[in-house]
Amino acid sequence: MRLILASKSPRRRELLSLLNLEFEVITEDVDETISSDAPVEEEIKRLSLKKAEAVKSKVSGDDIVIAADTVVILNGSVFGKPENASDAKRMLKLLSGKTHKVITGVTVTKGDITDTRDAQTEVTFRDLSDAEIDAYVKTGDPLDKAGAYALQGISTIFVSKISGDHFNVYGLPVGMLADMLRGIGVEILGEKSEETNA
Repeated sequence: MRLILASKSPRRRELLSLLNLEFEVITEDVDETISSDAPVEEEIKRLSLKKAEAVKSKVSGDDIVIAADTVVILNGSVFGKPENASDAKRMLKLLSGKTHKVITGVTVTKGDITDTRDAQTEVTFRDLSDAEIDAYVKTGDPLDKAGAYALQGISTIFVSKISGDHFNVYGLPVGMLADMLRGIGVEILGEKSEETNA
């Protein structure tokens, strides 16, 4: 049995490493378009499931696949990864001085067992100056991040308040993931779920 992370994100690799589990990375390209016909929470879970299933079809039936997808939402608008520097500036100006929501859909699947959940965290930005936004965008850091920022980078200085799991804002809610893995028999600090031990 292998533990497989279906994500190219170096941040998710780092976060999964916190659980002290051996894993490998296998990814498949999937269409990440979010439909406006369904609630964003359901769409994010659907995308994580889609990513997991794409990789699951390439591996052994007893392998465990983990997949995730993260978006930023402000006033009902979804902020994915910016298309370019101008788009990153636009997103950051909109987020400035406001509270937004970060939603991550996570899927863990093994054989006939599939568990898909979402985690939600509220993040408040202080007011940002145009000079700050321009300087940050010039670093290139926001160009591959949902919402055009990442807490583990210099943009952490933009944040005045976080409500919820801060690891979720990094792209992988580690506590929730650990619970999901225990549910399918993976030992985390020597413990499995009660259902598994029964």
